[in-house]
Amino acid sequence: MQSRITKILKAIADPTRREIFHALVVAATAMPITQISGQFEMSRQGITKHLKTLEDAGLVSIQTKGRERFCIADPIPLQEVNHWLKFYEQFWDDALRNLNTYLDNKS
Repeated sequence: MQSRITKILKAIADPTRREIFHALVVAATAMPITQISGQFEMSRQGITKHLKTLEDAGLVSIQTKGRERFCIADPIPLQEVNHWLKFYEQFWDDALRNLNTYLDNKS
């Protein structure tokens, strides 16, 4: 499980990959790589490398139809990151509540 979260975090750590992923989510349909690369000032090869990282994280799937490759976003893996973060959210909520209680008792 941890290695999957690591792959997801690595994939979304890069701002270009986040933009690519966001464009695919907003499109809500499969987009050809040529159309994706047209939205960025980067070579198609550079976009393809970013897409490969997103694909390795399970955030994008790439399918070949004829001579064109199409990409579609899958935001479901982000739920794993959200679940992981919720632990720390609860930790800090509890820590701040305990600090508040402590400070109230000191008054």
